[in-house]
Amino acid sequence: MRIYLSRETIAKKTGILLPPDKARHVVSVMRCKKDDEITVFDGWGRSYLAKVAGIQKKSVSIDIVQELMGDTESSARLVLCQGILRGQKMDFVIQKTTELGIKEVIPLISGRCQVKETRKTPRWRKIAEEAAEQCGRSVVPRIREPQTFGDFFETFVSAESPQGIIFWEKGGLSADEALEKIGPSKAPLFLCIGPEGGFMQSEVEMAESRAFIRATLGSLILRAETASIVAVALVQFLAEKNKTSGKV
Repeated sequence: MRIYLSRETIAKKTGILLPPDKARHVVSVMRCKKDDEITVFDGWGRSYLAKVAGIQKKSVSIDIVQELMGDTESSARLVLCQGILRGQKMDFVIQKTTELGIKEVIPLISGRCQVKETRKTPRWRKIAEEAAEQCGRSVVPRIREPQTFGDFFETFVSAESPQGIIFWEKGGLSADEALEKIGPSKAPLFLCIGPEGGFMQSEVEMAESRAFIRATLGSLILRAETASIVAVALVQFLAEKNKTSGKV
């Protein structure tokens, strides 16, 4: 069992009281008892062995025993720039791309977004945290506040060298050709996926003017949430393959 706790909380070492929702999960779902061992992680790459120190009626306390070695994280620093989707589709994308190893999510408000403002950022952060716990990651992806498409390029992107891919249903390079063109880099790699309806041509042209590579996921028209998962999985696989073969 894995539980996310902040670095400040873990630093207390002993007598750490779990938040109510995690305490309920430990007792009611996992059926843990005093002296049982669990794993906690700080969301920044460090994991620890902990022991259940005490179980009260409405609280659970743990002690940190030791730091655990080993790293389940991919070396690829992928950032998903996702046109905000309606309803639970955005929840689904954040959950699944967290499982696939995304390092950061930037919700984008682009021209065809049907959602122009939202207060769901705290909810999305909680979803990322729970997905990281479930899949065995030691890092919780950072979920940024929503950005307009133009503000994203002004705030996060340098036009000096290719550092991102914008996926467009009207065609472009294949994912492996795009990665080949970008070349080896330790910088974050931005993956832009449009909302329902995709990106407008003017947005694709803006991205290309800032050294983003236009790419395609094939001839089929995918739903936005499907495209996000396929893009992250494909680029993650290719990045790891290139690293193994010495290309990155």
